[in-house]
Amino acid sequence: MRVYLSETAFMDLLLSSAEVYKKECLGYLLGYGLEDRFIVEHAFCLQSASRHHRGVALNEVGQRKIEPILDKFHRVQIIGDFHSHTQYGDLKGLPIPSKEDVMGMERNHIYFIIAINNNSKNIGWKENRDGTVSGSAGKYFFKISAYYLNGGGGPRKSKIHCPFPPGFER
Repeated sequence: MRVYLSETAFMDLLLSSAEVYKKECLGYLLGYGLEDRFIVEHAFCLQSASRHHRGVALNEVGQRKIEPILDKFHRVQIIGDFHSHTQYGDLKGLPIPSKEDVMGMERNHIYFIIAINNNSKNIGWKENRDGTVSGSAGKYFFKISAYYLNGGGGPRKSKIHCPFPPGFER
C-alpha cells in the first residue's frame, strides 16, 4: 500500500503538529482511496479535540458539526486521520502506533502519525527506506509514518511519497 501526500496536506500536517507542540494534535485526512494506494489531498486539524501530552481525544460535538459540510464535497472524502506524538521531557516522540491508536483504526482508512521533537540543527527532508518522510522545520524535527489495517491482521506501514514545498530541501 502506498500513500501519496500532496504539498498542501504535508504543510497542514507540519503546522498542525507544531502549533500545539508538547500536546498532541488530531485531524482528518481528505482524499480518496484506490485498490493499492491512498491519495491525501488535504489534512485539517480538529480544533476542538481534547489535547494532552500523551494522547488526544475527538470532540464528538465538533465532529457532528463538520460531517454535513464534508458530505457536500464529493471529490474527496475522509480517508483516515492523523495525530502527533510529541517529545515529553527526554522521551522522544516516535511515529509508531500505540495500542490505543491500533484499537481506533478501521479498514479502508489510512492513519498518519507525526513524531515531532526538539531540534537544533537543519536536517533536509527525505523519503526514508522505512517508508517514512522526515526532516526539520523551524526548531522541530518531524518524522511522518502511515499505517493501515491489513486484511485480518494488525496495522501495516505504508510507504509515503511526498513532493516537498518550495524552500524545503530534499
